[in-house]
Amino acid sequence: MRTKYAIAAGFLVTATLATSAPTAGAAPAAHGARTAAHCPQLDKDISWFGTNRAKLQRMIDERGTCSGRTGPRPVAAFDWDNTVVKNDITDATLAWSLKHDKILRPKSWKDTSKWLTPAADRALTAACGTSVPAGKPLPTSKNTRCADEIFEIREKSKTMAGEAAFAGDWNHRRTVPAYAWIPQLFSGHTPAALSSFARKARAEQLAAPVGSKQTVGTHTIAGYVRYYDQQKDLIRTLKAAGFDVYIVSASSEPIAEAWSGGVGLDRAHTIGIRSIVKNGRLTAGIKGCGDVKDGMGEALPYMDGKRCMINEHIFGIKGAKAWQQQDFRHRIALGAGDADTDVTFVGDATGAHLAINRNKAELMCRAYDNEDGRWVANPMFIDPMPRKTGTYPCATAGYTRPDGTLAPVRRTDGSVIPDQTDTAAL
Repeated sequence: MRTKYAIAAGFLVTATLATSAPTAGAAPAAHGARTAAHCPQLDKDISWFGTNRAKLQRMIDERGTCSGRTGPRPVAAFDWDNTVVKNDITDATLAWSLKHDKILRPKSWKDTSKWLTPAADRALTAACGTSVPAGKPLPTSKNTRCADEIFEIREKSKTMAGEAAFAGDWNHRRTVPAYAWIPQLFSGHTPAALSSFARKARAEQLAAPVGSKQTVGTHTIAGYVRYYDQQKDLIRTLKAAGFDVYIVSASSEPIAEAWSGGVGLDRAHTIGIRSIVKNGRLTAGIKGCGDVKDGMGEALPYMDGKRCMINEHIFGIKGAKAWQQQDFRHRIALGAGDADTDVTFVGDATGAHLAINRNKAELMCRAYDNEDGRWVANPMFIDPMPRKTGTYPCATAGYTRPDGTLAPVRRTDGSVIPDQTDTAAL
């Protein structure tokens, strides 16, 4: 396992947090001539929603090289899919792999996930057959039934017949079986091979016109991916201002690594699902986090798991403590995400919480409540979601408990966030 840099983010915390957050229309904090002449600036020709560019610029000026800070570099962490890029790189990689016969038949489909149901095992066995020897490629480019079952389970956690594909107990704030199942499907390949599949999918997706679709089996899905200009510019500016910038994705790490270079980030700054490798090849095992041992995906970079991965791999915090929110010096300055899968680590940020609006309840409840005055809610930069009809059910069912049931979303002091109206929409 490679070593992630152990650094801290909370310099000048007392002074910074005592300063009120910028109001609508506020300019970045003034630093005299140094701001205009020397402070890295977000590109004013790239549009942001409302006053969001100014809010982010203020955070960069407060925490970056123009703050006069000393000590460790501040940290920024970004989710990937629909946060840095439009659409989903795991779906793109799986689609490419199914079209090019890259899934190796397991000895038993039950070996691919501890939560896979007998119904899913039967459906996959019937659709994909047993004539191909174990460890050899399944002909998914021609076998539509097989491709369909695999993609339906990925997409809906159900078989094509509508039966549950996963069952059992898991912590719903630490993992989701369908996310773990993707790297598990690539067991038998080397990490380099999986990265090569992702790079080939990347080339196709970037070349496809915006808005295009593709067919996988009988499923129609997005056929293009684009880097967001705003996020590329934000990452560039953060790096120029002295921030250490990371990607924290629920994609398989070799897949995420094939894409993160497009925004200037290397493998050491790319955190994803970490498969256990034996004899140079991926297995169905997945590395744990904190006090959760290696296993079959019990702890992923998902919801609270993203906090654990950041604490462990960036700040060097081990054991059960890695699941806990840390002191300001051991928290990220900026967090960016688009879904409830990101809400914990985005909420941990001490300088700015950037929420890309995909109408996800807990994330947007917290963004619109804006408890600390540092939430930045922004519509998707390409093909944004429509304004949500009605309100987010923050006061009743916006929060996902570890057992999967829903509950009210609460602030730090325990008070309930009232239902919120969708305002960061075009």
